[in-house]
Amino acid sequence: MALAGCGQEYPTSAPYNSGLPAPITGTAQPAGTPSIGKTSGPVALLVPLTGALAPAGQAIENAAKLAFPDNATPALDVRDTGGTPAGAASAAQAAIAAGDGLILGPLTAAEAKAVAPIAQAANVNVLSFTNDPTVAAPGLWALGISPDQQVKRVVAAAAAAGRTQVAALLPDNDFGHALAASLQAETGALSEPSPNIAFYQDGFPSLNQTVRTLSDFADRGQGLEAQIKAARDLDTQAGREKARQLQHQQIPPPSFNALFVGATANDTLAEIATLLPFYAVNQPQVQLMGPALWAGIAPQLGANSVYRGALYAAPDLTAAAGFDQKYQAAYNAAPSAISYVGFDAAAIARLVASQGGYTSTALTDPAGFAGTDGVVRLLPDGQVQRGLAVFQIAPGAPVITSPAPATLNSPNS
Repeated sequence: MALAGCGQEYPTSAPYNSGLPAPITGTAQPAGTPSIGKTSGPVALLVPLTGALAPAGQAIENAAKLAFPDNATPALDVRDTGGTPAGAASAAQAAIAAGDGLILGPLTAAEAKAVAPIAQAANVNVLSFTNDPTVAAPGLWALGISPDQQVKRVVAAAAAAGRTQVAALLPDNDFGHALAASLQAETGALSEPSPNIAFYQDGFPSLNQTVRTLSDFADRGQGLEAQIKAARDLDTQAGREKARQLQHQQIPPPSFNALFVGATANDTLAEIATLLPFYAVNQPQVQLMGPALWAGIAPQLGANSVYRGALYAAPDLTAAAGFDQKYQAAYNAAPSAISYVGFDAAAIARLVASQGGYTSTALTDPAGFAGTDGVVRLLPDGQVQRGLAVFQIAPGAPVITSPAPATLNSPNS
């Protein structure tokens, strides 16, 4: 998730006190399931207000305070983590000592892991902002949009169109490996063949070799090139005619019909856009897919013919228009992606506080909550489900090809 913040100071009086997410329908978690959490107290907001991640922390604080106007009940208790696990643990201990009944934050997975045992010992639930689902546990939810959520949605959309032979071109880093694990899980859940996954390292030579190998160009393309060369080497009229005919033959498509590209940097995407057609990996024979971070660069991708028609899953921010206007008016800046997560967490806290407290029974309403990032559902084991839309890259602006669901009724949504 992009973590660019606006860095603006919060005004004395924020002109926003409505638009809280609300449960759609449904009942609490199954009878007999132990409920975790407090029923009252202020709400702690643990964010980095100093250190390298301070811009993101300030953006979250700005958004959260729009859901907690002046003199709101419950009160919002903002505490600086410094962006470190030790700082987050210290902030959590201080918040619990002050009587806070729910923790929003911290930002990173490492901070969330440091806060988890402290919150668990105090019977305090945690809505963290990380998108790393490995921190999830009963009483701790990761609200960031995870690789699992975006991969599941876009791969299912491709499968519905018959694109079930999946390959992936992914960076050799934590993000790339998280995407790979999600692709393995989702193709398995759909009973599809195991995906052909290739990792590239920084630099054009590695990227070039990885695309060449993944595309199996040596067998698909070089075989045809070798035939053309052999015909020319005959140095006869028949040989030249055969070479001419072979030159008009198309290279067979690769063994996969869907390719997930995990790159997000513009320069890397530009290099991939050169390499894919060179190695005869082309749409529409191969459906390109990408991560939710493509939403921030969709216009640039739409200007490149290689990426037109590519798919990615991300929130449909139509529902966030009111929030965008209020944020812009309050801070004279546009909200960042992390701002939406921060606002939704704060608004959920306000809502459940008015309906009996911050218990897991209230937080895990099976119908979920309708927020700025779409519908979200918190599961008793700490996992989070989201209703994402599927977008298609097009000139100018992306278009929605599969709308975000309004509800998450199926246990496997």
